Amino acid sequence: MTASDAGSLAALERRDLADLLDELGPDAPTLCEGWSTAHLAAHLVVRDRRPDAMPGYALELLPGLSRLGAWAHTVEDRTRARSSYADLVALVRSGPPAWSPLAWPGPDRLNVPEFAIHHEDVRRAQPGWTPRALPAGAEDQLWTAAGLHGRRAAGRHGLVLRRSDVDGAEKRFGAGGRTVTGEPLELLLWASGRRDVARVTVT
Repeated sequence: MTASDAGSLAALERRDLADLLDELGPDAPTLCEGWSTAHLAAHLVVRDRRPDAMPGYALELLPGLSRLGAWAHTVEDRTRARSSYADLVALVRSGPPAWSPLAWPGPDRLNVPEFAIHHEDVRRAQPGWTPRALPAGAEDQLWTAAGLHGRRAAGRHGLVLRRSDVDGAEKRFGAGGRTVTGEPLELLLWASGRRDVARVTVT
């Protein structure tokens, strides 16, 4: 399998993350505050298989809608309590069932940033991690994903995301603000809030 399309890259990231979850076991740390690898595995299973939890992931940060996020996390806790870690990782690896919107070609593009970010949430929480070398096609897809997260990261102050591996490639959100330079995966991590581990330059 190659990373020639969004579905393939999402599948590669899913597979590699499942391999890492298997290797580390249920109690390893992640970059998600308060979450072990077992929490992260349960989150991914719920995301794939419980459409009733999906609005909570999208809306929990909006005023007055935090209860939707609370429901999503309740479903995650119940899923983790009722399933063995091995079963959770197996479900992560197998992906969403055919009836899930996240298995359809269009929405599956949401899986590219989801699995790339969470793969790094696990990798970079372990000692001795190093950045990955990714093929150009994968970096191009992550550059698109970085733009989606960049709009939220810009807020009201403006933001420029600039690729360090392609001359002149940048995305601007608003006027002024910071310029963040790095490879697409690093920009995606920075824009999604993983700023302590993102290998970027901020000016």
